[in-house]
Amino acid sequence: MSAPPHASRAQGTGRFAPSTTGPAHPGTLLAALLCWLDARSRGARIVLRLEDLDPQRSQPRWSSALRDDLAWLGLGWDAVFEQHAARAEHEAALDELERAGRLYPCRCSRRTLRDGSPDEEGRLRYPGTCRARALPAGGWRSSDEPLRVALPGGRIALRDESGVDLSQDPLAAFGDPIVRRRDGAIAYQLAGVVDDARCGVTRVVRGRDLADSTALQVALQRLLGLPTPTYRHHLLLLEERGGKLAKLHGAVGAAELRRRYDAAALCGLLACAAGLRAEPEPATPQALLAGFRWERVAARDRVLRWAGERLELLGSSA
Repeated sequence: MSAPPHASRAQGTGRFAPSTTGPAHPGTLLAALLCWLDARSRGARIVLRLEDLDPQRSQPRWSSALRDDLAWLGLGWDAVFEQHAARAEHEAALDELERAGRLYPCRCSRRTLRDGSPDEEGRLRYPGTCRARALPAGGWRSSDEPLRVALPGGRIALRDESGVDLSQDPLAAFGDPIVRRRDGAIAYQLAGVVDDARCGVTRVVRGRDLADSTALQVALQRLLGLPTPTYRHHLLLLEERGGKLAKLHGAVGAAELRRRYDAAALCGLLACAAGLRAEPEPATPQALLAGFRWERVAARDRVLRWAGERLELLGSSA
């Protein structure tokens, strides 16, 4: 499976890929800002990919709101992709994995998986219970069960651009991942690597919470013959209790932020949270470009509190 030349590989292409399962929040906007600054400071292209494959949680109104909120902040894109539009490419990847003998149906329930033994980091590894099962006679399209891909074993040597060691044996760490869900949706890991290749992505800039899955994505890239981008993972914005700011936990949404801030004020606060400014003074993304260097971006996560009407920066995590 080869990557089409959607972009000039000489300059490179970055991407910002938010899920369309709720409103943007400060963490979403910071991640978008850092992706945009990284690409524009290099003279590279950057695309917005709206990850809208979850049939239960993704909604068109969130896609529209995300595009509007990012434009309000001052971020523009060279192209915008909606992930659901790539269904043919996702299915072609499943066809290729089937031809390679890598796909199998899995009947294990979530309860069965939850009853497994977590590793030292609390991760549940799929033990390969259904690995010997064959696809139905009609192939993967005839199966109404979740589909997994049989990963090859072996350690993948990998480093983040900042020097963080991401090396891992994905099979030992996670087991075989699901690539098509029971409801027919293409799973995140497979869709992401296929879409990065489809969009010509050469650089992936994203939060450090996604770093642990990088080797797994590289394993899928290798199975499909796709190129591996350069990866860089950045700080997160945390709640006071220590968890990542997230839609799931009710982080303050962009609509409320826009009622309390103008775009320059919020951009300046995000730049301060990231270490790009000493004080949360108003700024635009364009104004931040001249001094942008990753050496200036804070390495530690930043704690953020919504005080009812304003955001408060409370310091760095330990």
